[in-house]
Amino acid sequence: MTHATLQVALDILELHRAVRIAEEAVAGGADWIEVGTPLIKSEGMAAVRQIREAFPGRVIVADMKIADTGTVEVEMAAKAGANVVCVLADADDTVIAECVRAAHLYGVRVMADLINVADPVARARDLASLGVDIVNAHVGIDQQMIGKNSVDLLRSIAGEVSIPLAVAGGLDASTAAQAVAAGADIVIVGGWIVKSGDVEGSARRIREAIDAPSIAPPAKRSVDEEIRGLFMQVSAPNVTDAMHRKGAMNGLFPLTFGVKAVGPAVTVQSFPGDWAKPVEAIDVCRPGDVLVIYNAAATHVSPWGELATRSAINRGVAGVIIDGSARDVDDIRALKFPLFARACVPNAGEPKGFGEINAEIPCCGQTVRPGDWIVADESGAVVVPKERAYEVARRALEVKKNEERVRAEIARGSTLAEVQELYKWEKK
Repeated sequence: MTHATLQVALDILELHRAVRIAEEAVAGGADWIEVGTPLIKSEGMAAVRQIREAFPGRVIVADMKIADTGTVEVEMAAKAGANVVCVLADADDTVIAECVRAAHLYGVRVMADLINVADPVARARDLASLGVDIVNAHVGIDQQMIGKNSVDLLRSIAGEVSIPLAVAGGLDASTAAQAVAAGADIVIVGGWIVKSGDVEGSARRIREAIDAPSIAPPAKRSVDEEIRGLFMQVSAPNVTDAMHRKGAMNGLFPLTFGVKAVGPAVTVQSFPGDWAKPVEAIDVCRPGDVLVIYNAAATHVSPWGELATRSAINRGVAGVIIDGSARDVDDIRALKFPLFARACVPNAGEPKGFGEINAEIPCCGQTVRPGDWIVADESGAVVVPKERAYEVARRALEVKKNEERVRAEIARGSTLAEVQELYKWEKK
């Protein structure tokens, strides 16, 4: 098998950061450098020129995502220093043809991006006949968030055309290796390298993986297992960021520390001090569920304590959220059980039996339905609508990766304002 090309996609906004990240990626084994669409939109052709000046011996890819004016856009990218220029595969055939003619004139290659194409196999054949040099099996980031897979797209077109195939979209070391085994000539990696706190090390792991592409795919997990695994990697703030600052419960505090609760909600509508339904709901919970109790925000009497906690642990409950109070907090802390409430108070109520289990409830300013996902840590708790749980979990992981890179740059002496170029991007 021939050596696969590793292309690093600089899908960030700040040019000074892009140059530094590219240097580290090349040191880790990246072959081609892509000036990503966000960087081109942010900095224009200056980004292509500066990357070309910084890396005179490397292939530079300008991800223009051309949809029209093919000649003009290929010309300006080529004159700025690009070797490969990207066009959208679903652009009209006349646009594709103009891109190819311009590429021949200026001595560059054309890569066609299959993102959002309805029939990728048929379109890949058309693109090859139109003279495109490379076809890119690309699943965009928003599509990745709902579970679409670039390696599956690659497999669908492998063997259908005789031109080189690229693959892009959410690749890590394992999936990059799978892509090469499936026929990829060019592996395009963005976030897994660019957002890493150790860009060189991440690039090197990708390089090693695609140079030994027999790595087996990970064992298949259920959707719930995958969602839980993703949410366990991120923080409650990561989750709210992924939801555009939505979903956070108000007035809720962790009563135990160093622990985390992640799982689908079992909900309880109760009344101040009535602990019957909260305790009965324990028996309804499956292992990994989070019990969410609306106790009318009462802070003078508790519907939950140590004995209920021990029962919940036996049942495998992942944590408890109470819009109200809890007691026996010292004992619960000793059990290391995730408990979140508005307050702690020693008064207990009576098991009167009013209320309902698994109804839609209000809780700390949010609406919680049975099955909605809860992510709770020392920063607080977040409610994620069940129909968006997988997407939000994936987006939260992207938020975390981006923070890791920013954190690494701050550790090297930058300030947050410098890294994010806040003055440049202040709303005008």
